[in-house]
Amino acid sequence: MRLSNFDLNLLVALDVLMTERSVTRAAARLNVTQSAMSASLKRLRQAFDDELLILHGKTMIPTPRALALAPEVADAIARLRGLISMTGGFDPLTSERRFRVAASDYITTVVIVPLLQQLERDAPHVRLDITLPKDNTSDRLANGDFDLSITPIEFTDPRHPTELLLEESHVVVGWNRNPLLDQPLTLDAFMNAGHVAVHIDGRNAFIENTLEQLGLTRRVEVNAPSFIQAPWLLPGTMRLALMHERLALLIGPSLSLRVAEPPFAIPKMREVMQYHSTRAKDEALAWLRCRLRRIAAVMPSMRDVADGASGLATAETDEQGDNR
Repeated sequence: MRLSNFDLNLLVALDVLMTERSVTRAAARLNVTQSAMSASLKRLRQAFDDELLILHGKTMIPTPRALALAPEVADAIARLRGLISMTGGFDPLTSERRFRVAASDYITTVVIVPLLQQLERDAPHVRLDITLPKDNTSDRLANGDFDLSITPIEFTDPRHPTELLLEESHVVVGWNRNPLLDQPLTLDAFMNAGHVAVHIDGRNAFIENTLEQLGLTRRVEVNAPSFIQAPWLLPGTMRLALMHERLALLIGPSLSLRVAEPPFAIPKMREVMQYHSTRAKDEALAWLRCRLRRIAAVMPSMRDVADGASGLATAETDEQGDNR
């Protein structure tokens, strides 16, 4: 079979079919009809003279030929996507680049929202497609489905470049009328309180894994499916939550929440940006990563807020003294 006679789009279909093991799900991924995907599978079988995927019950089982082709096809697609996305002389003011980013609702809220405000001014035609991370995010990054994945370093793929975005602390958050937060929180008070926890797709988040490592078991009364929902579940209750510091400082004031230091040491979470190795020379992606790093670098911490409040109080005292 000559390359000139082969429709390269069929490789994209094969890659998705091997990932999904379902014509229906593959069609949904590629936004085509089920009949169109079935036709693509038929053409693939003819081209490779192999069944490739055999229906068994409700699952499609790959043949040995398909298993051998899969990693080669995935790598070829990733390289082609990297080649297409590379530009000579990226100009953010005129570029119409669409970046595909996998990021949690927490990262979207604290980093990507301010990025969008900057893009409105500095790169008005650039677009973002944001997807929540899932179990298969690393595989999809390896397949070239994402330009960038932002995730705790524990969930990265060692095969691809990784770049630190930010280090995040965790804080205790509760309703500002919760008496537990009227004084420094003790470990006993923390452990005896009811808690809101976050489990995404049934999986532990960073803080849950950290508590397990510390041998601490909270009394979880509410499980939320996302980070952004957790603070909304606290007002009017005596429950506490462990949250990302940046998110707590951003959302807390509007929900009448108080932020406190946890009564035990929590290691900082390292959020990193990861991209496919074939994107290393992608000038536009390098520009995007630089923008994200700048935003993360200027976000306030509890210490900054406390210092600001202290400075304000000192200024007010000095002003009162001057007026006496």
